[in-house]
Amino acid sequence: MEIMEIKQRLLDNYKGKKVFVTGHTGFKGSWMLAVLKTLGAEVKGYALAPEGSPNLYELIDGDKLCASILADIRHKEKLEEEIHHFQPDFIFHMAAQSLVRVSYDKPVETFETNVLGTTYLLEAVRKLNKQCSVVVVTTDKVYENRETWDAYKEDEPLGGFDPYSSSKAAAEIVTASYRKSFFKPDHYATHKKAIASARAGNVIGGGDWAIDRIIPDLVRAFSNDETLIVRNPESVRPWQHVLEPVCGYLLLGAMMHQSPEKFATAFNFGPMEADNLRVKELVEKSLKIWVSGSYKELVDKNAPHEAGLLRLDIGKAMKELGWKPRWNSEKALEMTLNWYKNYKADPLIITENQIGEYLG
Repeated sequence: MEIMEIKQRLLDNYKGKKVFVTGHTGFKGSWMLAVLKTLGAEVKGYALAPEGSPNLYELIDGDKLCASILADIRHKEKLEEEIHHFQPDFIFHMAAQSLVRVSYDKPVETFETNVLGTTYLLEAVRKLNKQCSVVVVTTDKVYENRETWDAYKEDEPLGGFDPYSSSKAAAEIVTASYRKSFFKPDHYATHKKAIASARAGNVIGGGDWAIDRIIPDLVRAFSNDETLIVRNPESVRPWQHVLEPVCGYLLLGAMMHQSPEKFATAFNFGPMEADNLRVKELVEKSLKIWVSGSYKELVDKNAPHEAGLLRLDIGKAMKELGWKPRWNSEKALEMTLNWYKNYKADPLIITENQIGEYLG
C-alpha cells in the first residue's frame, strides 16, 4: 500500500472519531497524540502525569491535543468510568512500565501495571455497549528469546526473562484469552468488539528522555560534551523511528474496524532486515550525524540480564496490512537527532513537520 493510500485510509477512519489512548503522556503516546491531531480525531488520554523535565507531552502542550485524565491504569473503577463516559470508537492501550532495568527494581509494580492494567482495560471494553476496535500495544520482547538470528513470527512461543518482558508476554496471553472468550472475531455482529495486539521493535525519535535508553543517553552526553557510556555494544536490536509503529498501530486499528474477522490478531512492527543494528553501529552512525561527541564501551558483567539479540519478522504486517517501514536506520537517526538539535524553537511544529514528511 502506498503512503498516500495509507494516509487517506487513516483520515477516512479517524477524522471526527473518538479515540481513547492510555499512556498518552509518555514518549510514544505523545507522538500518537500529535499524529491523531493531524488526522482530526477527538482524543481522550488516560495516564500518569508526565515524568521528568523536559518531557515531550508538555513540550508539545499535550493538554491542548486531548482531554487528559491523569490516573493510574491499575485503578479499575476510574478506568472503566472514563472509557464508558467517552464511548470511544477506538482504543490504543499504551500505558505500561516499559523499562527493562526498572522492572528489576520494581517487579511487582511492573506486573501489576502491565498485566492487571491490560486486564482492567479489556474488562471495561467487555462492558462497553457499542462498537469499538482495540489495539493492545506490547513489545518485541514478548517472545521466548533463543538469542538466534532467526526473526520471530507472531505465532512463535511467548516468554520473557526479565519482569518487563514476561509481564508483556502475560499481557499478550490475557489479550488472547479475552479475544477467544468474549470477543470472538466470528461473533463480531453480537459483541461488536475487535481486539488486536501490536509488537514493536526498539523505537527512537525526538522527545525521549527516558533513563537507560541509548538515544536519550547519547543526546545528553553529546549535548554536554561528555563521553557516552555504552553498556551493551554488541547487542542487536530492531531499531525504527517512532512514527513507524505509531502509524502501524493506527493502520491496524483502521483495517480491523473495517474487517474485524480478519485483523483481530497479533502483528509485528519492525524495520527491514538491514536495519537490525548493533548498539555500537547505532552510536557510530549517530556520531556522524551529530558531528561531535565521543563514547567508550563499559560492559558490566554483573548488570541485570538483557537480551543480546532480537529480530522481528514483519512479513505478516507487510502482506496483510500493506504496511512497511518508510525510513531506514540512517533516515530514522537523522530525523531523531535533528529533532533534538532544533526542538527548542517550537517542539510541536518540528514534531508536526516530521509527521508531515513521514505521511507525505
